Amino acid sequence: MKTRILLSFTLALLASLSFGQNFSRAVAPYVTNQEKAVAITNVKVIDGTGGPAKTNQTVIFIDGVISQIGNTASMTYPSDYKSIDGTGKTLIPGLVMLHEHIFYPKPFDGVFSVAQMTFTFPRLYLAGGVTTIRTAGSIEPQTDLNIRKWIEEGRMLGPKMDLTGPFIERAGTPVPEVGIIESPEDGIEMVEYWGKRGINSFKVYQNITKEDLKAVVDAAHAQGKKVTGHICSVTYREAAEIGIDNIEHGFFQSSDFVGDKVDNFCPAFKRGRALAELPEDSPEMEELMKFLIEKNVAVTSTLPVFEPYTGREVVLGGGLDAMSEEIRASLVQSHTRRQGRDSASFVNFKKQMAWEKKFYDMGGQLLSGTDPTGAGRTIAGYGNMRQVELLVEAGFTVSEAIKISSLNGAEYLERADKIGSIVIGKQADLVLIDGDLEADISNIRKIETVFKDGIGFDSKKIFESMKGKVGMH
Repeated sequence: MKTRILLSFTLALLASLSFGQNFSRAVAPYVTNQEKAVAITNVKVIDGTGGPAKTNQTVIFIDGVISQIGNTASMTYPSDYKSIDGTGKTLIPGLVMLHEHIFYPKPFDGVFSVAQMTFTFPRLYLAGGVTTIRTAGSIEPQTDLNIRKWIEEGRMLGPKMDLTGPFIERAGTPVPEVGIIESPEDGIEMVEYWGKRGINSFKVYQNITKEDLKAVVDAAHAQGKKVTGHICSVTYREAAEIGIDNIEHGFFQSSDFVGDKVDNFCPAFKRGRALAELPEDSPEMEELMKFLIEKNVAVTSTLPVFEPYTGREVVLGGGLDAMSEEIRASLVQSHTRRQGRDSASFVNFKKQMAWEKKFYDMGGQLLSGTDPTGAGRTIAGYGNMRQVELLVEAGFTVSEAIKISSLNGAEYLERADKIGSIVIGKQADLVLIDGDLEADISNIRKIETVFKDGIGFDSKKIFESMKGKVGMH
């Protein structure tokens, strides 16, 4: 009798190990699907490749890997599977977003400061359809490493995480959480230290020197890792010449058009004025874009963090209820005060949208992200949905916006063989949306289920659980 019980237990254990994983009590309530074989039927598929959407499709995945895609009427189904009716719904790949953080701005006494959102942000990213993120700069890299480990172990809710190390910066940025280097050798030391501990990539910041950048790029590339930058003291062209892999924030941060720019100095005010005066159809901007494309430098769009105030949401993507009470009141007050006072910001915002569209149309590698910092209106999950909406507002088709926010990111991370599009043989990282995304892009806010490696998570339930908590945890 004992032998039979032990055998039954062993077989059950092996079966559970063949697919899925054990989840903690903090995660299990949000899991909606952990079946070995699943078929999502009668659904519209936007597959992330940039091609046209297909209707009446069925997508089947087994053991977390996509095994079949095709017209519902012509499919061959597994002998034992769970069926999910996708009628009236849209299926897109899990979003791959490349400018994310696990922190949120909490200024104090006139000083801009940020605080780690260890528990809310990973959950919200997943709820917002993001199955893979790159943290473009960290204030607590060891915490980020632990979060990633706990998510992988089923102890926390969250996306797959590609981690960027601490900001690599010189003196000049008045943010107490940003560390300062004093020499190129300091930059090399940071790359070597954090690279050994599992950090995937590195980010330079606004006041670094060209010598710093070269040292960091060489050290990172020697490890097979990439470097991105939110830059100003170094121009986009200079960074591309040195070998940077990625530049953040579209073309909002380019100091290339400041006529009397000083080497290794960030002319923040002059940069803003030069970009405001630069015509949308500027040949000089087109030449810069061509150079970036020639040097294979990707550019990350982070439109939400720059979105104007007038006629727009307080917290982008509909996330006002997610904020803690004190922060919510402050954001509403600031938003009300700024209505009708940001006409210049709106003009520049539209110009930047046009430049990102032009870069993409010219063949540039445009990536997608949100940057949940700035004025505090951009937060995890909600901001990611808003980014997709804003790409469509910028003139991209829905299929292009999804590709920029999924496959392009996967290609940059060199993981496109596994994630980023709905293709047979790839991991079942999928987002099921209750509505037609092409009929109304705002339907992206109606995410029903997020599948990560074939395991389904209840988006609405996760969002609901985080109300009133952002800014506290």
